[in-house]
Amino acid sequence: MIKLVAVDMDGTFLRADQSYDEARFAEIFAEMFKRRMHFVVASGNQYFHLKASFPNYPDLIYIAENGAYIRDAHQIYQKAMFTKDQLTHMLDVLNGFPTCKVLLSGVASAYVLADNDQAFIDDRHFYYDRLATVESFDDVTDEILKIGITCPDDETEAIVDALKQPLAGVAQPTSSGHGDIDLLHPGIHKVAALASLGNWLHVDLEEMTAFGDGGNDIEMLKAVGLGVAMQNATPAVKAIASDQTDVDNEHQGVLNYLEQLLH
Repeated sequence: MIKLVAVDMDGTFLRADQSYDEARFAEIFAEMFKRRMHFVVASGNQYFHLKASFPNYPDLIYIAENGAYIRDAHQIYQKAMFTKDQLTHMLDVLNGFPTCKVLLSGVASAYVLADNDQAFIDDRHFYYDRLATVESFDDVTDEILKIGITCPDDETEAIVDALKQPLAGVAQPTSSGHGDIDLLHPGIHKVAALASLGNWLHVDLEEMTAFGDGGNDIEMLKAVGLGVAMQNATPAVKAIASDQTDVDNEHQGVLNYLEQLLH
């Protein structure tokens, strides 16, 4: 019996323009609420950005920053932060990757350097509702949950591999595709977040279903009782999933699947 549904957002629940069929979702959510099923957002994105997609659902739980920050409107369940020394080491390592652009994602806001080109800053604004420009990362006093890296698509996997050794024991690089790499605390990922959340909610991983499309969703789809790949998912995601949606995110594959699941 499914007691919790977890959805990735970009490329999964949301269309490319960050929208979804709100009327259909309202009906699905009402049915899930009636059955005491939890709906959880599990994404690499910032909490404030995720929350803005669901203004009519104040009590949703968000697994943000790929598991580094778990909260709802009333309670913070998990907050995995880097120390100042860890951040200094990570930024020193990243200085050796000139094609990468760096963002710090904190509890209060995200931060990029002011000398970045405006196109990059505008693109990051699309995913980070709270974003500040700073002259130096040394000026940031926020609690930092994640470092986000933007690099050329064709260099992504090579950069992930190249970062593993110099960051061993400090951070783990995870690619979410499309030239985006996240640096998180070792052991912090969507599966660990769902397992922790399940302990609080008294829901086992086997009683969960999850939807995803990219590399940072693979372990989550493998761990839950029912892992569903999007029709537009990468081949690696489809290879490990229990099932697949009938259509892609642009055509609301998650909503189609949930309607059938609740039928």
